[in-house]
Amino acid sequence: MPAREIKELRQAGKLEEALKLAKSELLAEPDNIWTKRNISWVFYDNLKLNAAPEHFDNFVKWLREVGNLHLPAEEKILYDQIGWQLGKLVFGLIKQYPNDIQKRVLLFDIIRSFPFVGPSEAYSFLFKAFHKALKDTDMYIEFADWWGLQNFIAGDYQKERLPTGKEIMAIVEQAYISYAKHLLPKRAMFEEGGFNREKVEEFLPVLNKISEEHPEFLYPAYFQAKLLMALGDKKDMLSVLLPFARKKRNDFWVWDILAEAFSSDEDKVFACYCKALICRSPEEMLVGLRQRMAKILIKRNLYNEAKTEIELLLLARQVNEYKMPNEVSDWVKQDWFKSAISKNSNYDLYFRYASTAESILFSDIPEEWVIVEFVNKGKGMLNFISSESKFGFFKYDRFIKNVNIGDTLKVRFQGGTSGGIFQVYTAIKEDDEGFKKQFLREVRGEIKIQSGKPFGFLEDAYVHPTLISKHKLYNGAKLQAKAIKTYNQEKKAWSWKVFDI
Repeated sequence: MPAREIKELRQAGKLEEALKLAKSELLAEPDNIWTKRNISWVFYDNLKLNAAPEHFDNFVKWLREVGNLHLPAEEKILYDQIGWQLGKLVFGLIKQYPNDIQKRVLLFDIIRSFPFVGPSEAYSFLFKAFHKALKDTDMYIEFADWWGLQNFIAGDYQKERLPTGKEIMAIVEQAYISYAKHLLPKRAMFEEGGFNREKVEEFLPVLNKISEEHPEFLYPAYFQAKLLMALGDKKDMLSVLLPFARKKRNDFWVWDILAEAFSSDEDKVFACYCKALICRSPEEMLVGLRQRMAKILIKRNLYNEAKTEIELLLLARQVNEYKMPNEVSDWVKQDWFKSAISKNSNYDLYFRYASTAESILFSDIPEEWVIVEFVNKGKGMLNFISSESKFGFFKYDRFIKNVNIGDTLKVRFQGGTSGGIFQVYTAIKEDDEGFKKQFLREVRGEIKIQSGKPFGFLEDAYVHPTLISKHKLYNGAKLQAKAIKTYNQEKKAWSWKVFDI
């Protein structure tokens, strides 16, 4: 039978004879799937022999021959083998001809009609090759849609370890990042590139899913936020971006994006950078942010702080063998840099402006005035009163360093139960004398301390034993003090207590 003869000739390396016999068979029965299969493997053997950059034209010739057969997807073994050879050639082209995009594009144009079937190792190898070949071209989305990002295998979600021991990002994460990048608006010098809103809206749920299912992937959520920002015009951008950004507020890049959203307001940009640098992140991921922060600090003549940022980014770049930007190289040559005194960290500076950044993130949530009724400095907790129907306590030390009874704060609440603990989005100290008058008053006269009792009363305001002991008070002593409204849990009623004498 011809099939057996053709196979034996192929195995013997007699491809010309195998081809001649297979062509004769195909000519006799051009629509027979078996004759097509027989010659397809002869084409494949020739293709495999030419899977090198120096034989590119021959490879293309045999690839076209396979395509002209229009074999169905059921020929999976053949297509998988072609995928391995294609990937091998593409990687060779990238290495030997790094600037020749046309050959890579030609190969994709030919195979786009091939019914490759995934997922499989061969199909993933094909993706890796063309991902690298086309990621910097306008054809990337077209290629990725053709391949289908749902076709990755389990190993594609893992980082790849190079022979040097260095790990590189999982190909899945690379793919979603590249896809998102190509969806973002492209800005040329005098014009803006096309922006496919419909495509972005279609891709965002996919990007959100990969981000939620694989929290170890750092960057898909970043580009999700970038695309959300690109979707909204300046008027409603924040209403689209902020709900998402709040979920990721512990990631430095959220604040980097918000800084970009407020690029025309340098104070807000600065505050966002401060908040970003408080977030815990690997130093190699912060080099660009630190460089932008240093630029602002230099402009503000904060040279010690600028030098601190620069030295941190210099160290990270050296450790990771990153190229040094010209701007940074210029800075270290300046007289101000040589005379400035750096610190271990600019954390105190960041903390001073972090609350401003938090206010930006939660700007669509209304602020409420509260007064501080009690402070537990050891635990960083305070009791507050907003009204007689809303009061409780919350942890303050994430927002404010020093707070005292009688201070007024502007707070954005996340939730809580009156009389209990509350979760807080933002809290800043700010005076409001009008609001204070509802809860503070002066009391004066003779203090009344009953015999054998450790506490007392000034007018109707309760005086705690610690105050009596501290100020050595006795029954009948005349004094003037400040009292604050307080809720008596035992009596379930509002009353007054002295807090400052």
